[in-house]
Amino acid sequence: MNLRPSRIVIVGGGIAGLATALKLAPMPVTLLVKAPLGTEASTPLAQGGIAAALGADDSPRLHAADTLAAAAGVGDPHITSRVTGEAAACIDDLLRYGVPFDRDENGRLALGLEAAHSRRRIVHAGGDATGRVVIETLIRAVQRAEHIEVIDNVRVTEVLAEDGAVRGVIGERAGTPFFLSTSALVLATGGVGGLYTHTTNPLGSVGSGFVLAARAGAVLRDVEFVQFHPTAIAVGRDPMPLATEALRGEGAILVNQRGERFMESVPGRELAPRDVVARAIWRQIEGGNDVYLDARTAVGERFPARFPAVYALCMEAGLDPVKQPIPVRPAAHFHMGGIAVDERGRSSIEGLWACGEVAATGLHGANRLASNSLLEGLAFARWIAQDIAGSQPQPRMRPFAMPDPKPRPFDAATMAEVRRIMTQHVGVVRNAEGLRTAALRLSELAHGDSATADAALAGAFIAVAALERRESRGAHCRSDYPETQEAWARHIELTLADLEQRVASLQAQRVAV
Repeated sequence: MNLRPSRIVIVGGGIAGLATALKLAPMPVTLLVKAPLGTEASTPLAQGGIAAALGADDSPRLHAADTLAAAAGVGDPHITSRVTGEAAACIDDLLRYGVPFDRDENGRLALGLEAAHSRRRIVHAGGDATGRVVIETLIRAVQRAEHIEVIDNVRVTEVLAEDGAVRGVIGERAGTPFFLSTSALVLATGGVGGLYTHTTNPLGSVGSGFVLAARAGAVLRDVEFVQFHPTAIAVGRDPMPLATEALRGEGAILVNQRGERFMESVPGRELAPRDVVARAIWRQIEGGNDVYLDARTAVGERFPARFPAVYALCMEAGLDPVKQPIPVRPAAHFHMGGIAVDERGRSSIEGLWACGEVAATGLHGANRLASNSLLEGLAFARWIAQDIAGSQPQPRMRPFAMPDPKPRPFDAATMAEVRRIMTQHVGVVRNAEGLRTAALRLSELAHGDSATADAALAGAFIAVAALERRESRGAHCRSDYPETQEAWARHIELTLADLEQRVASLQAQRVAV
């Protein structure tokens, strides 16, 4: 399989990848996805919706203020203003594609409330099935688009770069390695939740995109910031189904097995920022308590119609949320860090853009505001497409040695160890001893030819950055540094060379001891 170098290649079949491909029309695009479209992506699992300041009492400025407050001092005001200002246009795009957003009795877009938002500004489709409805609509648009070629069941294993510029990608399909030549590559590969034992993400979301970029020489930013959703449904499934934050927006409360509402004295109560709620639940579980989300009074008989996806998930597990509280626990949900990009989505490598959760744009800072993730992917898809169209990537004429790619087997035992280490040492609450242990062991597992070496490397990046950030901020909580420090109101940027240097230093310290 070989394409002419001028063809644009996008890796990833979630909202970021699909929206970017559509916006690039009429330029020819090849979309590489690891499974059939609509599967193995995080977008279909998104229940909350899309944040957009559409109400009469709202504005992009207020939306930006809420976003920056959640970002805990490391959000980018310029990027935040741009994204929140683009929200209405992004919703209009989806309406033109045919997304059937929920409406109120007057026919206007229905606006919901979620944690840390000061206004009702969450647009939904199909109640709590927004991600699924949106992705299904975009898939139909992609299938109609003549400029898009979709190749599924592909695993990209390497981004090839030379002299600081993209030259192509190596991957595997049906066990057969291949090389695609391109000078314009967009990574839209999602997040890192699959690195953890408890996650709401597809199990294939293991940081592969930012590791591909890092191995090619790209700069990463803020990879220590991993958001744990407070209310994953604890019914023994892997990945864990999600009890949308909109349930708490409708008045559902958190209680332990004794019926104690432990969020009662916390500012914002159940609608406090996600990191606050997640840590409160984590403390209850660490103290030996079970935790439940009780929607019986607030939602009650309206549950099947208002939250059909959550209702179906609960009923499949033998639990009726109309009559019973829902067992919940924190689970890895969203990665604020990733490939460092600018306002056009450009990485530090010429010809490499990143969109969606794999990118660190500056919008989310240390803690993503609810329902800003789909918005970010849509907004940057617009800007990346404009940038690529304006730059007109050209083939590189200098001879380039064609690689000889080889298959890379999956090692289930290594993956299980990575997930255990990340959950134990790089989870909701962290400390120096655990982070050092994780960084050293994960860096050892990152060597070798198995496909899971990249997952271990992703974990090592997160552990090393978390060890370096000696404070607690947003989703990053250190029990040994519990306070937020003004001196750390900055980004941590790492390359692969930086990581190797820091791990070597940790190894030297271990030998010295």
